[in-house]
Amino acid sequence: MHAHERTGLAPSRVATRLPAQDLDRARRFYSEQLGLDPVEERPGGLLYRCGGAEFVLFRSTGASPGTFTQMAWEVDGIETVVSELRRHGVVFEEIDVPGFRTRDGIAEIEGNYPSKGARGERGAWFRDSEGNLLGVGEPVF
Repeated sequence: MHAHERTGLAPSRVATRLPAQDLDRARRFYSEQLGLDPVEERPGGLLYRCGGAEFVLFRSTGASPGTFTQMAWEVDGIETVVSELRRHGVVFEEIDVPGFRTRDGIAEIEGNYPSKGARGERGAWFRDSEGNLLGVGEPVF
């Protein structure tokens, strides 16, 4: 018996949780810059839905170190999405490390998961108002 058969996690939905030290500031960022508004809220939390998945911004005294991607959207037409987000004030990270470099905010990434049927991915990253590192990616076929 595999671990997932014992715990029941495999068939369960996954929802991302992102910390926000200032929930009002985060709500404004997600609305004004990303075009997203919560579908529900409760004291200390905002629930968002995108493409059948959910994520929550929650009031926290902790903060993300912002050193890794915490959540990403898979998009069609990454240049268009990046351009649109830039028009709304989103600042994309420029990365230049051995083997990984962005050009105009977008990186070419070799390889992808076999189930995606893609040979690679193009990605771009930005930080929200709370320092969470978020990304957008587009499979390359």
